[in-house]
Amino acid sequence: MSLDTAIFAGGCFWCMVEPFDTHPGIEKVESGYTGGHVANPTYEQVKSGTTGHTEAVKITFDSQVISYQELVEIYWHQTDPTDASGQFQDRGDNYRPVIFVKDDQQRQIAEASKRKLQDSGLFDEPIVTQIEDAQPFYLAEDYHQDFYKKNPDVYAAQEAGGREQFKDQYWNR
Repeated sequence: MSLDTAIFAGGCFWCMVEPFDTHPGIEKVESGYTGGHVANPTYEQVKSGTTGHTEAVKITFDSQVISYQELVEIYWHQTDPTDASGQFQDRGDNYRPVIFVKDDQQRQIAEASKRKLQDSGLFDEPIVTQIEDAQPFYLAEDYHQDFYKKNPDVYAAQEAGGREQFKDQYWNR
């Protein structure tokens, strides 16, 4: 087993767990906050928009089973890469789409994938998802972890906020 990590932000972290969690080679998917200027922020602080943090997921994966490239492809299929102001019903910087890279190899993979997506012609608008250096990742409160398993009705309502329709329109062709 060769464990590695990846960090992605794509709107509400509740909606970013299940798409990764269900793939072979994923050891765990944790919800949390990254990219801000306050140590150990709370959900209420992040939600207020004053900490600079973005809701994100940290994925621990076995790179012998699933590659970082595959994770980036899964990521694109969960987000609207043309919307820098949030994702679907989730608005604000704390919901912006970002691929947080931990090294040059991840950066090269993410940037090449972003160029390929831009060149694909799938979207009329430019791909605005940012690729940024990873910063400290703070775990969200326990009630946010595995939210889709613990609260299926609330999770389904969140997904119904435009994400599923968008995925059907652009990715599930």
